[in-house]
Amino acid sequence: MSDQPRSLPDQPSLRYLKLEAKRRLSAGEFTILHEAQLAIAREHGFSSWSSLRQAIGVPAEPEGSASVQLNWLMSRFADAGGPAWTAPTDEELHEHFTDRFLSVITPERLVRTLSGRAEQLRDEVVFTSVEPLRVRAQAGGMQFEAAVDPAEPHRVCGLRIYPIGGRVTDGRVAAPSTATFGEPPAAVLEVADQAFDELGLVGLVLSAGDGSLSQAEPWVVARGWADLEPADPLRPVHRFPAYSITKLITATTVLRLVADGMVDLDRPANEYLDTVRLADDEVTVEDLLSHQGGIGAGFGMFAERVPDLADLAGPVLESEGPRGEFRYSNAGYAALGQLVADLAGQSYAEVATRLVLQPLGMTTSFFPSSWPGPSADTVTGYALADDGTFEPAGELVCTVPAAGGLWATAADLVRFGVSWASVLPGELAHAALTPHCSRPGGVQVGLGWHINVASNLAGHPGGGIGGATSLVVALDCGQAHVAMTNRRVPAEPVNGRVIRALGVMS
Repeated sequence: MSDQPRSLPDQPSLRYLKLEAKRRLSAGEFTILHEAQLAIAREHGFSSWSSLRQAIGVPAEPEGSASVQLNWLMSRFADAGGPAWTAPTDEELHEHFTDRFLSVITPERLVRTLSGRAEQLRDEVVFTSVEPLRVRAQAGGMQFEAAVDPAEPHRVCGLRIYPIGGRVTDGRVAAPSTATFGEPPAAVLEVADQAFDELGLVGLVLSAGDGSLSQAEPWVVARGWADLEPADPLRPVHRFPAYSITKLITATTVLRLVADGMVDLDRPANEYLDTVRLADDEVTVEDLLSHQGGIGAGFGMFAERVPDLADLAGPVLESEGPRGEFRYSNAGYAALGQLVADLAGQSYAEVATRLVLQPLGMTTSFFPSSWPGPSADTVTGYALADDGTFEPAGELVCTVPAAGGLWATAADLVRFGVSWASVLPGELAHAALTPHCSRPGGVQVGLGWHINVASNLAGHPGGGIGGATSLVVALDCGQAHVAMTNRRVPAEPVNGRVIRALGVMS
């Protein structure tokens, strides 16, 4: 190996350099691929393999930044566990991941997780979607999704790793049926087919509508099964747990109380709470709505029945972090649900139904106190076992109705996404969609809503035992899009595919 830097040819080939790295690894010059790639990069005057890739095969920043980072991650951890492999230092990790990401997923946990995927990372990597700030790839039966910070140096701010359809061996899902309502676009049917196979799903529902819902119902695509034993084909009328999309119902309910003069957003929440209290008397209602209250959840989120909040969490909800910083908080929304109940003298579910669900015509939505039976047209949630077959995930409901207790059809969630603002005065609807703080990934947080300012989208994801959901509203045209599955894989990317296929977002 020469100590003198070498110039790149006029038309450098990334494929050739990859082969050279593998050749030198096989020749014994290096013990792991990462060392060979790093040496080649430095021989050509670059500080890292990523910077070499950018120079010869990836468009200038920010174009391709996400794929550069994911390529680094995959090459860096592919040899994990080998005798010569050394884990990246905290300093190296901070070069590739944002400080906020590493405050949520500690370096130790990140290294442990990625090292456990080394076998998959050694397989061939296939990129299925490449955008400037986000990328999706498959390797070893796993899906890898990464998002990078829009600001230089475009470090990773979001990462998802989960099994895909290649691991599924369950013959019960081999020939999924498709049922529709209305006239879903052909592009959506294609997305449903691809996502069902690619992600290894039991059931998938996609739905959308816009401000013309007074004249037309949302279209719905339902693919797969609501239940495998006995086989029950999925239909548009089936109800799924909405999980954290419920927080948007809660936020709208609280804002209805604000409109009625019963609540002041700027007042401490403890002024309205009777059944439980917050340890921090300074936390306001607005703080709780925007996840800036710092309230910690020292209790389980799933059980066979919904308990009283005081029995679940105790009389005082303790602080987990400082007030005024974003910290996603199910406990904060538990407090909001109790606030609603204390003020109205009814259960949270009764008040939310009266103030939000009924006015919006969400007639197939409800808040069960225990697992609803099949007579309610509900789905069974599933998990993928190690042998590739599906098994029921368990009949547990969210212990905090205001944080994740809503069950709904996809069409009902579209109705909410299209018309939620109609139950509020204009200034409160505007406040709900006004950024109050930011969360990792560059997403802004309003009063309940997550807002992608650059794309002019707002919504909320949800996920829990045996299922995942996504609601996205295009603010410029008023279209609402919903994706729901009865296996816990991220539903948000599927919704994104639909939105892009329909040209709502480039």
